[in-house]
Amino acid sequence: MGDFPKIAIDARMVNRSGIGTCIQHWLRDVGYNVALGDQKELEAYKEVPTHIPFKCGIYGYKEQLKFPYSRLRKEKPEVLHVPHCNIPLFYRGKMMVTVHDLTHLVYPEFLPMKLVHLYFKFIFWFICKRADRILTDSESTKRDLLRFYKADESKMTVVPLGVGSEFVRKPQSEIEYLYEKFQIPCDKKIILYVGNLLPHKNLNGLLEGFAQMKGKENCRLVLVGKAFDGRTRDTREKELGLEDLTIHAGMVSQEDLVNFYNLADLFVLPSLYEGFGLPVLEAFACGTPVACSNVSSLPEVGGNVAKYFDPKDPASIAHILESAIEDKGKYDKEIDAWVKNFTWENSARQIREIATEIAAK
Repeated sequence: MGDFPKIAIDARMVNRSGIGTCIQHWLRDVGYNVALGDQKELEAYKEVPTHIPFKCGIYGYKEQLKFPYSRLRKEKPEVLHVPHCNIPLFYRGKMMVTVHDLTHLVYPEFLPMKLVHLYFKFIFWFICKRADRILTDSESTKRDLLRFYKADESKMTVVPLGVGSEFVRKPQSEIEYLYEKFQIPCDKKIILYVGNLLPHKNLNGLLEGFAQMKGKENCRLVLVGKAFDGRTRDTREKELGLEDLTIHAGMVSQEDLVNFYNLADLFVLPSLYEGFGLPVLEAFACGTPVACSNVSSLPEVGGNVAKYFDPKDPASIAHILESAIEDKGKYDKEIDAWVKNFTWENSARQIREIATEIAAK
């Protein structure tokens, strides 16, 4: 990598959803010299010459005790990139830490116990004190850090995420199989949700808004994600009279996901909080209009191209769903121009430049 410094990354979460997508692209594009993680999982990344075994789970004291401090010291990286908030407390080398979001601090009421809230309060405080540079996905997350801590803004850098090259527009002939595979009526408009049932994702808020939508009988709300492999008691579809208007697609392959984005007439993201909101860009890259919440980072990611609603107001959600469901094909030029602003190559270039700055100090 020329004059770039020797960089290591903690890649244990490479196969997780969300953060794993980031790590996968960074492993291929940044030019890391060392990766920590599961040997089998890292075999796919020949771009990184040295792999250090580290299989311990995340969050908790065990990962701190089992962190391969001595092995990493032998490799002599100039900078360690921690791509999540699980920073090694006893590491003494130079570090840059990516903070994706502060959901645990912004919505502590959604955590299972107060101890978890205290843990994350400490971890984020330690990051602000210890990291040589803090990377955030959005200005929104940066503002959150500054709001909760007296952090040094000069050592914070916003590094937006990108959208994978697999997310592209597809011809109808390549995607229409989804109608039969998931028993979707081909004469209905499709509203797509991709995600889970975590409280801040606000699925029930979306369902309440969908229930108030005029013309909803001509639509189907397709729910994609592991949480929707069957009917679940955690959603209010039956109570709201939506059982016949919702389709649980469950966990799908990456190919099916790309095709679902293409098939949809509208993608909707009703979250109360997002550190970035990558699915917004994925939908745009497939040429699909987006309706999303007007909170946290989402206006940064959706720009002037997405349509926005108040996620806590079902009437607002219903109104935007009604107005956006006919938008497909109307704003293709604007969508294509906007999504070009977000690439993994740019993200990787920024990380390399930041690591170079840190190493030079």
